[in-house]
Amino acid sequence: MGTGVTMIETVFTTLSDFSLLEILAIIFSAGLAGFLRGFVGFGGAIAVVLVLNLVFGPLTAIPIASLIGMPSTVQLLPTIIRHAERRFVTVFSISCIIAAPAGAFVLVAIDPDLMKIIISIFVLIMVGLLHLNLRPKPSYQNSDLETILAGVISGLIQGAAAVGGPPAVLAALSRPGDAVRQRANVLGTVSTLNFCAFVPFWYLGLYNYRVLVVSLLVVPIYMLSTAVGAHFFSTTGHRHYRPAALLTLAVLGTITLGVAVHAELVN
Repeated sequence: MGTGVTMIETVFTTLSDFSLLEILAIIFSAGLAGFLRGFVGFGGAIAVVLVLNLVFGPLTAIPIASLIGMPSTVQLLPTIIRHAERRFVTVFSISCIIAAPAGAFVLVAIDPDLMKIIISIFVLIMVGLLHLNLRPKPSYQNSDLETILAGVISGLIQGAAAVGGPPAVLAALSRPGDAVRQRANVLGTVSTLNFCAFVPFWYLGLYNYRVLVVSLLVVPIYMLSTAVGAHFFSTTGHRHYRPAALLTLAVLGTITLGVAVHAELVN
């Protein structure tokens, strides 16, 4: 009873630290992030971080984004199991998990904002190529070597700059198949990236009490909007999935590029 009362008091104390505008911004970002996660399969973490970074700062915003995405992974797991290419997702995931810790060493050696600029430009170029249907030849496209390379690159980038999602999505969208399969592949690869961050963040003590409280408050909104996004995909959204996914990549790549360039100029 005492623990429950203390937790409720902590929740109200945490909420009292925010203005009404900040609370509305948190709710909006969680709703938008969940819808993107349910519909196109990615983009949720970046959408959350962009807003929560203004309220909390990066050391709180990024751990919150990683935590609130985990329940939706379980929520979308049946779709991944039923429709994803198991070999592709498995090979990618193993490669990504092995490479992710090494990204921390890259983070020490390279300016993360400069890395984000390079990654964003690469993503925008690849979005243009995919939009023009300029893909690798089938014999190379389906190779395990390409999947391993994509997993290693995404893992390194995730560990170094926390933006491993776009390269992973590009790898999934370059695979053959209909919208249902491509979305399932995206869900599988992005879910792996989300869990890659859990152990390092826990080890570094980033999952503090405030992060846990805010995450618990936001998760229901995130999961509800994820369900709305998934329902939209299953009804009419699948007809427009590929253009919507490429547009989301382009927008996120442009925003990431702008934020990183601004940070470089300020510093």
